[in-house]
Amino acid sequence: MKLASATSAGATWPSWVLVVAAVLVSGLLLAGPALRRRYPVAWWLLCGFPAVALRVVQTWRPLMAGCGLAVSRRPALTVVSGLVGKGAPPPQPRVPRRGLIRPTARGFVLLVRLLPGQVPEHFVKAAPAMAENWQVHAVRVTSWKPGVVRIVASAADPLADPRVPKQRGPGHLLRVTVGALETGAAWVVDLRRVPHWLIVGATRSGKSTLINALVAGLAPQPVALVGIDCKGGMELSLYEPRLSALATNREQAVRLLAALVDLTIDRMTLCRAARVRNIWGLAHKERPVPVVVIVDEIAELFLVAGRSEKDEAHAAGTALIRLAQLGAALGVFLVVAGQRVGSDLGPGVTALRAQLGGRVCHRVADPGTAEMALGDLNPDALKAAQAITPEQAGTAVLASGDGWERARSHLITEAEAEAVAAEYAHLTPVLSELHVEL
Repeated sequence: MKLASATSAGATWPSWVLVVAAVLVSGLLLAGPALRRRYPVAWWLLCGFPAVALRVVQTWRPLMAGCGLAVSRRPALTVVSGLVGKGAPPPQPRVPRRGLIRPTARGFVLLVRLLPGQVPEHFVKAAPAMAENWQVHAVRVTSWKPGVVRIVASAADPLADPRVPKQRGPGHLLRVTVGALETGAAWVVDLRRVPHWLIVGATRSGKSTLINALVAGLAPQPVALVGIDCKGGMELSLYEPRLSALATNREQAVRLLAALVDLTIDRMTLCRAARVRNIWGLAHKERPVPVVVIVDEIAELFLVAGRSEKDEAHAAGTALIRLAQLGAALGVFLVVAGQRVGSDLGPGVTALRAQLGGRVCHRVADPGTAEMALGDLNPDALKAAQAITPEQAGTAVLASGDGWERARSHLITEAEAEAVAAEYAHLTPVLSELHVEL
């Protein structure tokens, strides 16, 4: 009897497992749409990722062969999409060795070891085929270390509805979350790490929205904001309660930039007297307040309609270049924006561009502006920027010496930016050095 009971219990155990598994699968299928809508990360980890991971495992070998990334074990044979000679058994080519498929919040990551003779560019060209085969939004391939590439897949477009993580506790000085990256991570502008930025974009491309997000993030911080808007202050006057100074035409801009250069030189003298290399080496009580200079529509500073304006344009360009060269160590940071930025504005623009290490390119109206923003950093970033469509407002390509990413800024309306500036107007530092006649 005991043996019969044990046998019966052993027989019913797999049945119960199947029933429970069936109930769980049915529940996930029924609750899937609601779960995906309200908790997209949970849905991806429970339902989406296992299905895609299985698809990657099943298709890895034929996909590598179809993309020309497999190598025949017999030197005399070439593997082409699984074609073999008449009557010959299907060859089993060597394929690049794949590591574990690790899930992320919006996709997955895996490392692949290259075969002899392969380079990362071979996998970069195969990225669209991978995305199509695995039925994901996009696949991006980057070099991880010699002989290994990193494949990052996005299950859905994170830029369609960017979700910026809520900031917990006090933020870091000069560090602002302005949107979301294509990987799903937060898009952070850190002026301590990359001190000067160039932002370009056509009308209604998202350039002003990005500046709104940047100002909204800097307003609560103990920093001075200075504006230069030569279009009569139409853009930056929204933030005037939080600005320590605002120039609304080129004549005023030249005087303000000259005052900023003098301020920078005074800080240089202070650091030299204290025997430190930058203001961050000074004691907290002696450290001058950081200054973020926002220049909107840079072309208005450099365009010359006659000889009388040539000296002004030259003075403005020279002062900006000096600030870019000296400012990072002395707490003066530049954010330069414009609809059109090209070498036709004069040699000063090219010299200034070389000092702006961070670049953001939205959709632009002419290829020369995209070339000026990204061409000297990364040709792939330039191609990605030129592919941005008018329907993708807010989407941009950002690049620096560390690489490039697609990103989208968090929507901050003009009314919201104006409200933030008014809320934190009491934090506006008074800089006597900038009290010039504007």
